[in-house]
Amino acid sequence: MAADRLIPPSPSEETYAVDQDQGEVFTEDDPIALFAAWLTLAKKTEPNDPNTMALATVDAQGMPDLRMVLLKDVDASGLTFYTNTESAKGEQLADSPMAAICFHWKSIRRQVRFRGHVTPVSNEEADAYFATRARSARIGAHASAQSRPMDGRFVLEKQVALKAAQFGIKEVTRPSHWSGYRVSPVQIEFWVNRPFRLHDRLQFTRENVSADWKTARLYP
Repeated sequence: MAADRLIPPSPSEETYAVDQDQGEVFTEDDPIALFAAWLTLAKKTEPNDPNTMALATVDAQGMPDLRMVLLKDVDASGLTFYTNTESAKGEQLADSPMAAICFHWKSIRRQVRFRGHVTPVSNEEADAYFATRARSARIGAHASAQSRPMDGRFVLEKQVALKAAQFGIKEVTRPSHWSGYRVSPVQIEFWVNRPFRLHDRLQFTRENVSADWKTARLYP
């Protein structure tokens, strides 16, 4: 019944008809440069964590999995994030080193999707980034058996206290099970909201990470 709907009806097409058109937004020929420009804009308008991205992987049975992570670096070689390598995502990437990523910024009505191959970052890169994290976050990386069952919150808090006592005033070094991954895209799609739901989509594709990018405009 209509009264039982949890999601309200979508706005009418007339509402979308008066949406402000953003004009030309595909202002760079290189997709990484274009993404960087959009991310810079999103940082000015998003209320929280504009570098948040949805990361999709698959498990050994081919079942997709999805979670939100934070982008920590982006350059011509790809997009980098960090995590516990023994987590669900770490195990899935070990079995199937491919991933999809999606950024969606509601404040600017834009979206960017990536698909590509995944490789671990070097130990030097992981050490350098780990050293920038807050001390409490570094201790947490030692204390948390990420993605595995936990018998109550107290168990985690106890582990945090034990690890904090163990390190004392010493430097909290990176645990071997905590590192980063780089997603090297072979497909990137940019989406921008347009009036009447006639959204604009620009797709970049390449055969491999060494090949040149090709572009295509897609129907909304």
